[in-house]
Amino acid sequence: MSEVLRATPKSPLPLVREKLSRDDWIMRTCMVLIGLFLVAFILLPLYTMLSKSVENKAEGFVGLANYIEYFSTPALFLSAGNSLSIAILSTLIVLFVAFVYGYALTRSCMPYKWFFKIVALIPLLTPSLLGGISLVYWFGNQGVAKALLFGETIYGPIGITIGSSYWVFPHALMIVITALSITDARLYEAATALRTSQIRTFFTVTLPGCKYGLISAGFVVFTLVFTDFGVPKVIGGNYNMLATDVYKQVIGQQNFQMGAVVSVVLLVPALFAFAVDRIVQKKQVALLSARAVPYVPQPSAGRDMTMLIFCSVVALLIIGMLGMAQYASLVKFWPYNLSLSLSNYDFDVMDGGGWDAFWNSLYMSLYTAAIGTGVIFFGAYLMEKGRAFGAGRTIFHMLAMLPLAVPGLVLGLSYIFFFNNPANPFHFLYGTLGILVVVSITHFYTVSHLTAVTALKQMDPEFESVSASLKAPFYKTFFKVTVPVCTPAILDISMYLFLNAMTTVSAVIFLYSSDTTLASVAVMNMDDAGDIAPAAAMAMMIAYTCAGARILHAILTHGLIKHTQAWRHR
Repeated sequence: MSEVLRATPKSPLPLVREKLSRDDWIMRTCMVLIGLFLVAFILLPLYTMLSKSVENKAEGFVGLANYIEYFSTPALFLSAGNSLSIAILSTLIVLFVAFVYGYALTRSCMPYKWFFKIVALIPLLTPSLLGGISLVYWFGNQGVAKALLFGETIYGPIGITIGSSYWVFPHALMIVITALSITDARLYEAATALRTSQIRTFFTVTLPGCKYGLISAGFVVFTLVFTDFGVPKVIGGNYNMLATDVYKQVIGQQNFQMGAVVSVVLLVPALFAFAVDRIVQKKQVALLSARAVPYVPQPSAGRDMTMLIFCSVVALLIIGMLGMAQYASLVKFWPYNLSLSLSNYDFDVMDGGGWDAFWNSLYMSLYTAAIGTGVIFFGAYLMEKGRAFGAGRTIFHMLAMLPLAVPGLVLGLSYIFFFNNPANPFHFLYGTLGILVVVSITHFYTVSHLTAVTALKQMDPEFESVSASLKAPFYKTFFKVTVPVCTPAILDISMYLFLNAMTTVSAVIFLYSSDTTLASVAVMNMDDAGDIAPAAAMAMMIAYTCAGARILHAILTHGLIKHTQAWRHR
């Protein structure tokens, strides 16, 4: 018997490939279609813009001649240094303030934390232009606190730094709070047992534990400030920045080729910061184990009072920025007639877009939230829950991550080159509200995608396996199981898209037409026309709308979440 066994050759077992079902093919097809959407509305426009940067109106392809001209023009090249210095300075300021503020909210026992959390998120509800407008009324030539600048002007690097720091502060704070919230109390207990001083504990336990969050927050702040258009447009004066240079080249001089060159220069640091951030995040390791003990701060009179004072000062500055914009929007004629009136809200008699601009923004934001949430969540579901097709899912994820590294101003300019070509099958979108919806969905795709993926990863793959064994179509599982379980994430995505679509300026500044002017664009147009008070009024209307949307969102979805998430409380 053993001889027979030895004589039998050992032949390799044939590979058994799992047969793809009809649902698998449908899911792959849908994912490919959404991937083609990303290719058509991100990669192709960017490629078109890059090709324009090496062309000339008269000679056609000129290679790097446009770049050589850019770097040999001192006035243009100086803007790159200005943008870099302002971005670095703002990043350092915001990181320090956000860290202390976040530390107070998570590691202290100071009172009224709920109030300080709400106040810190106020800038998210306003366009970046509002900060610049408020600074004009505070420290401008007719400002109420002009003397505090000791002869310096707010129109330039000082104003851009303050306005940018105000606008990006909540973005950094949310990341810092998340980083500080994840900690193991046993580390602090060990430090106490070893009689380690509080300062040494801070540098050996607290900072190392949140360093990756601080690094991510730093890159987010740097990218937002470096690529922002709204603040330097309002308060920059003669201090040139890369973002305003793009606008001047395209709108002011109709030099689209040089505008493309400046856009590429603007894109490179953003891509670099994005790449470094991704590398750093891959090095992050889990800080909590199954045996971890949640950290509960202990009362400390001196520390808690210090944190309360610090947070009160920051909150007062934020409220002061918003309050000044509100006050300015109600004053009849600053600073000569300070009586209050609603005349500045009569937008139809102002240069900028009228009330139609506000309604256009509202419609566009609603379409962006509705369509964008469906496309993004379904795409994330197909990528996360699809079987096999590893290469396709990897490519799809890379495409979904790309918009995060592309500044809105660059994306908007690339859309001009891409959609303004009559040979383009999507040319019919140019000048319509549709292209504003598409650019908004594309611009804010990545964060929404990551939110959806995070929620979907929490669901056990057994749901899909059981559905397949019961021969239930995947779409029934999607609508009856996945969507109800992920309702909180879906609602967060819709609100994120709505708020950003209402407040964005850079992504749409090149794409609106006379019939599709948006509220954020109207703010800028009114400011350009010298109607600063009506510009403040329109900015406040955006803030009111965003705040109302958050409140309505919470009220309408409370019952829905309670119904769909009842399983969490069993």
